[in-house]
Amino acid sequence: MYAYASSIHSFQRRISEHQKKRWQEEQKFAAWSGPTSEVLYTGITAKKVDEQSIHLVIAVRDAVYPLDFLEHRFHIPGKNLDANITDFILEQLRNYSLDHAEKFIGTCLPAELTEMCPRLASRLWLELDVMPLVVPQHDALGGRYEQEIPWQTRDADEQAEYLAMKCVRLFGPNNIPLLQVGFRGLVEVDSGFMMHLATLDDYKGTVSERTWMALERLAAPVREQRIRIALFSATPQGGGVALIRHAFLRLSKLLNLDVQWYVPQPRSGVFRITKMNHNIFQGVAKPNDYLTAENEEQLRRWVGVNSKRSWSCPGGPLDHPSNGGAHIVVVDDPQLPDLIPIAKEKAPDRPVIFRSHIQIRVDLACTPGTPQARSWDWLWHRAQQADVFISHPIPDSVPTTVPNAMIGHSPASTDVLDGLNKEMIDSDVAYYGRLFNQWCHESGMPTIDYPADEYFVQIARFDPSKGIIDVLDSYHKFHTRLTKAKPDSKIPKLVICGHGSVDDPDASEMFDKSMDHIHKAMPHLADKIAVVRAKPSDQVLNAILSKSKVVLQLSTQEGFEIKVSEALRKGKPVIVTDVGGLPYQVIDKETGFIVKARDTDRVAECLYHLWTDADLYRRMQEKAPSSVSDNVTTVGLVSSWLYMIRKLLADHSWKPGNRLLFDLMLEDLGLASIHT
Repeated sequence: MYAYASSIHSFQRRISEHQKKRWQEEQKFAAWSGPTSEVLYTGITAKKVDEQSIHLVIAVRDAVYPLDFLEHRFHIPGKNLDANITDFILEQLRNYSLDHAEKFIGTCLPAELTEMCPRLASRLWLELDVMPLVVPQHDALGGRYEQEIPWQTRDADEQAEYLAMKCVRLFGPNNIPLLQVGFRGLVEVDSGFMMHLATLDDYKGTVSERTWMALERLAAPVREQRIRIALFSATPQGGGVALIRHAFLRLSKLLNLDVQWYVPQPRSGVFRITKMNHNIFQGVAKPNDYLTAENEEQLRRWVGVNSKRSWSCPGGPLDHPSNGGAHIVVVDDPQLPDLIPIAKEKAPDRPVIFRSHIQIRVDLACTPGTPQARSWDWLWHRAQQADVFISHPIPDSVPTTVPNAMIGHSPASTDVLDGLNKEMIDSDVAYYGRLFNQWCHESGMPTIDYPADEYFVQIARFDPSKGIIDVLDSYHKFHTRLTKAKPDSKIPKLVICGHGSVDDPDASEMFDKSMDHIHKAMPHLADKIAVVRAKPSDQVLNAILSKSKVVLQLSTQEGFEIKVSEALRKGKPVIVTDVGGLPYQVIDKETGFIVKARDTDRVAECLYHLWTDADLYRRMQEKAPSSVSDNVTTVGLVSSWLYMIRKLLADHSWKPGNRLLFDLMLEDLGLASIHT
């Protein structure tokens, strides 16, 4: 296959044939039972030896020791040399993983190799589920050793081993890349953009031609004018806002746009207040919860200290644009509205966008004397100084005190290529399924022995508004109905899991309520219900969603839960409640069911039909993927926001007029009539 290549040294390490046979037998069925595979890291380098050849080395190690290496020589000029090298590396890693019953987690590559093979990094991620970390030559070693022994003088095998060691250092607990927050609270997305997960061509394949055309048209002037965009939110990880921001910056980086994302120094007491406020807005707070003047002052001081120290100081993102500050400021959600007047004070003519992602109980917010009215008055006093108020495309989700002209609509989005959503081969799904079962063992939960077990799932934070008790009651009623009607039928299990956020103190309390409810109301089902607080591994949630039978989202209050669209894209029928943005994602009786909130009888009935009616299930499964709009993808979000940013910079008085940004964009660009 590789006519222009020759082997110098092959991988030599071997494992027990007994262990290998057992593992390969389990892999044949992509089973989730059994222990998880050991994890490995690699360093890969390609060094030009002379004008005739390239010396390629792959070094393999675990977290402690070097384990194995391969040397290969590719001859120049070779036809399709970059593709040959890329295919060769992927083939070697794939075979090594299968032969040794081990899982490659990450690989470190020099920038020179990815310049030579531009598709290598993204293919490692999308095809092998290996995290590719790309480092420039000057950063390959770091520290004083670079000066003592220049990188170029090192042999290729030594370079590869150093890269493998660097790869290990970039991973933290649970083999997750360490999240870095740098100077001024700057979130260093994808390890400071060293992780190269996708190319622009990869993103182009996730949307229609007209959406990509819009993105290219809108990105060019923002890039050429060197517009600086600063995003502010409360936390860098956990929850939907952080996921959207990571993806936003990932694509912006590929487009060469100057977008930065900042978070404040965390303070636990403040997070208790912001979470209380969040629950008040959604109408799920405790009866005595109320935003006090003291709470207000704590929030003001917290934001003020962070701003003075990091953001509004000379050269900071909130400084005047003429001094290096941002041209556009975006503030996310009710945690940081005190930033809006600060941004306006520093640069009165600079556009500021406020984005709200929660479903506000408008009826209560507009009723004087309620906790919602008190919290809303506090928020609106600050948010009214923004130029645009962005909300999810949900009717009656914004109080009437906000002028219609000021409101723009933009849903939550999902990155089709990230760890939560990318397609994975069955062996990788099985690895993460076993990891999930390991978490189940650790927390005393029943395991999911896929493919023998089938299951329903709700993936959501442990939050009072997510309807977790309703999920349990619905499953209980479904189980009762199924065992009466079809006593010999196989019984699916139920999985409730989700990531948390560092500013979410309700999670433990909600988890305990769920467990208490199981033990009191349905103890006979305890061995069929896994309630798991997921550790921060996107691919585990991807695996759980990918192999589920039916997906539930039974929220009592909701903004625009993107997990619904992610499930539909995977061909899963989804049952949702008729609250917030949920009904706008599901076509009732075609891609799932829309039920009234807290109607657990109806949910149980829908589960029964989906479980027992194979034709109904197949029809929904086939229609679900095509029902997901470009509007809820990262490409759709970035393009519509770039449209808004361009309009605001051209005319500071521009308003979205209570319209969907995506629709405004297509109309303005003359693309609305193009259907692809």
